[in-house]
Amino acid sequence: MKILFSFLMFISLIFADDATIEVIKKADTIPSIALEDASQSYDNTFRFRFFKALVADLNVLSIFNVQRHYRTATFNDNDISFENKDMDYVLRYKMNEEDNGVLSVEMKLMKKNEDVYSKSYRVGKKDVYMFVTHAMAYDINNFMGEDPVGWMKKKVIFSRIVAPKKSEIVISDYTLTYQHIILKGGFNIFPKWANNEQTAFYYTDLDGNKPRLKYLNIKNGKIKNIIASDGMIVCSDVNNNGTKLLLTMARNGQPDIYSFNVQTQKYKRLTTYSGIDVNGQFLGKDKIAFISSRLGYPNVFSKDLTTNEVEPMVYYGKSNSACSVHGNYIVYKARESSNAFSDNTFNLHLISTKTDFIRRLTATGINEFPRFSNDGDAIIFIKNYKGQSAIGIIRLKYNKNYLFPLKYGKLQSMDW
Repeated sequence: MKILFSFLMFISLIFADDATIEVIKKADTIPSIALEDASQSYDNTFRFRFFKALVADLNVLSIFNVQRHYRTATFNDNDISFENKDMDYVLRYKMNEEDNGVLSVEMKLMKKNEDVYSKSYRVGKKDVYMFVTHAMAYDINNFMGEDPVGWMKKKVIFSRIVAPKKSEIVISDYTLTYQHIILKGGFNIFPKWANNEQTAFYYTDLDGNKPRLKYLNIKNGKIKNIIASDGMIVCSDVNNNGTKLLLTMARNGQPDIYSFNVQTQKYKRLTTYSGIDVNGQFLGKDKIAFISSRLGYPNVFSKDLTTNEVEPMVYYGKSNSACSVHGNYIVYKARESSNAFSDNTFNLHLISTKTDFIRRLTATGINEFPRFSNDGDAIIFIKNYKGQSAIGIIRLKYNKNYLFPLKYGKLQSMDW
């Protein structure tokens, strides 16, 4: 009965005032924007690479119909190109190579031949040009009065499998255009940012006699052992000020959720179920969400740490796992098919802790490791489909998904 009610509630929300339907109706009414390259430095290959990255960022904003034609112009011309005369906005930019390889970019946003916004950017070398395009899109989004997209400028950390029991931990931008291998050699998985500044991360080292949680300081490259555990150990969440961790450890044969105090280095067992409890997430100050097999299959549960009350959070699906929490919302992975002879489909779903609202976010492939942005505006996730790994971005407000494929290896896990 609960499942039926949830489904009926879902249908009623779709046909009532669901924001995604409004976006679909207004898709043709959002303003158009075209780009004009006024650069004099750099070759055509690099110019076009920069152009494509900027087009991708503007598309991800989801507030423009972006013109994909590459056009050139003179930066100080008062008039826009004839081909762009019908555009609502034109973004004109000029790249310049300064001394010591510094990349500087001037940009101005034009509306009907009038400059309405301008800004300049500088980075130490052209190889990190993608962070300039991310910053440009971020600033234009703010100028347009839209909800902030600070997540565009955040770094992603992920582990990719490159050979049997061999992995690399990589720091990248959200589009995977920039990639810096921070740790290689050995089998290191489940990286998790240690703080909001993204200056350090935790990860699981599987090369020793026991799985071990380690901490790597990016600024000085130093690695510190945190704690080891038989069976498994994974850091699944870090609180806002970085003082507490939620760990999955199998110290008693079965995996349970533990809290870990970074300052005292002491841990406390939070779940005591005889089956499987994994992937703990902070759900406010005195509550956690986690995945458990208490119903005979994986499902999302919550636990009140003051009363020890445990209750299921999801009443749809029979194999629900890999959750992430932001405020009153939980995104989780659910198996949509059960086929012994071919790949199964695992989709992401969004629920509210305040209502029975359920929203499916993906449609095909294996979609996993969802992570909310800090502001809850977007969800990042891993998609594996037809042998290809990719990072996906879901813009919840606009009901749009964007994929950025990994060039080699297979994504194991990631954090944002």
